Amino acid sequence: MGIDPSQVRGVYPILYAFFDEQGKLDRDLMRRQTLACVKHNPHGIAALGLATEVTKLSTAERRQVMEWLVEDVAGACPIAITIAEPTVEGQADFAKAADALGVDFVILQPPPVGGLPEAEYVRFFGSVAEKVSIPVAIQNAAAYIGVGLSIDGLKTLNRNHPNVALLKGEGPAIEIAGLVDATDGVFRVLNGRGGLEFPDNLRGGCVGMIPAPDCFDRQIDLYTAFEDGRVEDMEAIYREILPVIIFCMQSVQNFLCYGKRITALRMGLSLDRVHDRAPAQQPTPHGLEWLKRYAGELGAF
Repeated sequence: MGIDPSQVRGVYPILYAFFDEQGKLDRDLMRRQTLACVKHNPHGIAALGLATEVTKLSTAERRQVMEWLVEDVAGACPIAITIAEPTVEGQADFAKAADALGVDFVILQPPPVGGLPEAEYVRFFGSVAEKVSIPVAIQNAAAYIGVGLSIDGLKTLNRNHPNVALLKGEGPAIEIAGLVDATDGVFRVLNGRGGLEFPDNLRGGCVGMIPAPDCFDRQIDLYTAFEDGRVEDMEAIYREILPVIIFCMQSVQNFLCYGKRITALRMGLSLDRVHDRAPAQQPTPHGLEWLKRYAGELGAF
């Protein structure tokens, strides 16, 4: 059945994909990452989005990541899974598998076909949504994925398929606030972008964020301060972590390169445990120096 969409809120760190020297998913590091997240009582944990390098994973590997996550979370918090299969049947089958494992909601990415009329993407998402029984979110991230729905398209999708009641955005806070206003409250909206503009996203009506794990523990503190009305504390935490977010969020490849390594150091790992699956951006000497400084300032998880 999944989670009641009205209960979705807070910080859902989305896992990085850790690989071993042979380029295979590293079971030990994936478990350690999940347990590091669980330790800080997140509102939920997500996987298989851009941070998890989903386009580099086979369908079997994607399912493996999902199964490991469910096993390691062991009911400690809700789980969200992004689905990036290229067909309606592929996404529906993946969503059904997620439901069977106890995943709380799924986030659908658009198919990897650009330039079509919007009605085709609305039809695609609707065809998936009508085949599954758990809540569905849409990843509306045209700047990163190349396809996004308009306000009218999103409202049509929700009107025809009420289980599509969540949105995962990837945009400036002012755009997200406009989206929240224009959709008349039918969606609970979470943003990403590593937590950039986190306070303003909350002020604009976002119910939470789905950032990578780099500094998610401090972002949980920020969200709690917001809920408690401690505005000065919220702003102080944001000022503390903003340099790290800016350092990582120059591009998707940049945060995969540096954010993953910051996360590894905070997990107590040496950087020689971090391996990339090609093609991947490699850290520069300056980048290595700076990411070590940021990890040291944040401290261990």
